[in-house]
Amino acid sequence: MKLLMRLVVNAIAVAAAAWLLKDISISGSSTTNKVITLVVVAAIFGLVNAVVKPLATLLSLPFIVLTLGLLIFVINALMLLLTSWISDGLDIPFEVEGFGTALLGALIITVVSWLMNVLLPDKLETD
Repeated sequence: MKLLMRLVVNAIAVAAAAWLLKDISISGSSTTNKVITLVVVAAIFGLVNAVVKPLATLLSLPFIVLTLGLLIFVINALMLLLTSWISDGLDIPFEVEGFGTALLGALIITVVSWLMNVLLPDKLETD
């Protein structure tokens, strides 16, 4: 249940970024296709954040400390660009154009995900 909720939160966050920034595009012939695309992109983004991001963060740890944590925003933008690249390779209609857009998109995704996690209850299941 937690995994499904995390997937929905990621999909909403990516949708918010695509809605706010014209250079992040999600294409589809119908609303259903766009929702399916959002869910697939959210799953890819979640996998990238679970597998690649910890490694990138670990390797750049001295620079993260040196920049007082601001490099984390750059790493998040790179994860969004990687998600776009993987989506393109899988013929999923999701595109992020440029690093600046990825940086703003990653910031929007981070804020929306944080807000959704604050608003949602911590425990969805009873122990």
